[in-house]
Amino acid sequence: MKIALDAMGGDFAPQAAVDGAVLAAQALAGKAQIVLIGQEDAVRPLLEQHGAAAADLQLVPASQIIEMGEHPAKAYQQKQDSSIAVGYKMLATGEVEAFCSAGNTGAMLVGAMFSVKAVPGVMRPAIANFVPKLHGGMGIMLDVGANAECKPEMLEQFGELGSLYAQYVLGIEKPKVGLMNLGEEEGKGTAITQAAHQLLKVNPHLHFIGNIEGRDLFNDKADVIVCDGFTGNVVLKMAESVYDIIAEKNIHDPFLDKFNYEAVGGSPILGINDNAIIGHGVSTPTAICNMLLQGYQMASSGIADQIKNTFKS
Repeated sequence: MKIALDAMGGDFAPQAAVDGAVLAAQALAGKAQIVLIGQEDAVRPLLEQHGAAAADLQLVPASQIIEMGEHPAKAYQQKQDSSIAVGYKMLATGEVEAFCSAGNTGAMLVGAMFSVKAVPGVMRPAIANFVPKLHGGMGIMLDVGANAECKPEMLEQFGELGSLYAQYVLGIEKPKVGLMNLGEEEGKGTAITQAAHQLLKVNPHLHFIGNIEGRDLFNDKADVIVCDGFTGNVVLKMAESVYDIIAEKNIHDPFLDKFNYEAVGGSPILGINDNAIIGHGVSTPTAICNMLLQGYQMASSGIADQIKNTFKS
């Protein structure tokens, strides 16, 4: 198995990318090979600094970089030898089983739609993120930024995508699906969330438990939290700020430490035909390592095939 990493993506690339890739290669020894994609003159010397520890890493040259501030679609189309474009080409041709990047989020989404494409039947792929649970384990929330506005049918599909991920990757046998709303009662919310509630309620593939509120995010009420990308992104950034505040106040707690983005490393794009993960722009070597390990976990679980089979039927 090969897991690819955009070596030029992120605020601290390529140093953090190479350091994180070496950590992941050590953790995955004998299970998977890490493939770094980027500018050879920038990446090769960093690999050489690691000596024998980097011996198993593969480097695939890519001469261009899509910068964080560039227009995603325009940059992706014009820079076909960028690390993101080359990574997606390798994913689409089956040369690698997963592709990870802490680079331009928009370009990662555009690349997914242009190369490996959305699963037939999926209206809009979603970016998912992980939610630590107070009594142990993780839940999954989607969407967290790909689709700011959603139709009810899209929210229903997010419930299915999240449920499949929770089952096959997180190992939750019968994931409970909750719709993020401003009240628990069925009639609460906007016209869109009310309509989505009715769709989720009758979906035979889901264990839908109804509406949940913001206070239910970290309890055991729901394993899969469904929301539009606008709401999900606000919640995600708020949770990140909570971690920053407690870290600044030098407060340490095993549960609160899970709010650190480094713990999971990245957010998977669900609803596409392969495995792609978007990392935080400020990703450290630890975050890069965990993103690569998550890529391995996704590829090993066959989650992309499970999604394809579900929507095909």
